[in-house]
Amino acid sequence: QVRLVESGGGSVQAGGSLRLSCAAFGYTYSVDSIDSMGWFRQAPGKEREGVAAISSSSGVTYYSDSAKGRFTISRDNAKNTLYLQMNLLKPEDTAMYYCAADRFRPGYSDSWSVAYEYDYWGQGTQVTVSS
Repeated sequence: QVRLVESGGGSVQAGGSLRLSCAAFGYTYSVDSIDSMGWFRQAPGKEREGVAAISSSSGVTYYSDSAKGRFTISRDNAKNTLYLQMNLLKPEDTAMYYCAADRFRPGYSDSWSVAYEYDYWGQGTQVTVSS
């Protein structure tokens, strides 16, 4: 089992920045089995949507259209920590942000934003952007 703990959420004004972190905990063999990690968000009344993801095996990063150019995902494997740097935040970015992780799976490039494909989830951190 892998436990994911998010941090870094908060309230900012439009145009501001936040950096989210997600630390992975668990038995070494479990944490080491994690290949892909991603950030999802869910606003009230809306479906959970993929924001960004990264695959350790390929080194490829993925972004939603709304995140491209403003958000940057990165991962520190030595610290078992995932990050999401969010710049130029907009009120529509307001949501609960969740960290997700999964073992290696073929075709990840086609399914990185599919929430049910991920095995592990954090409890979320709230991001609120005011205009």
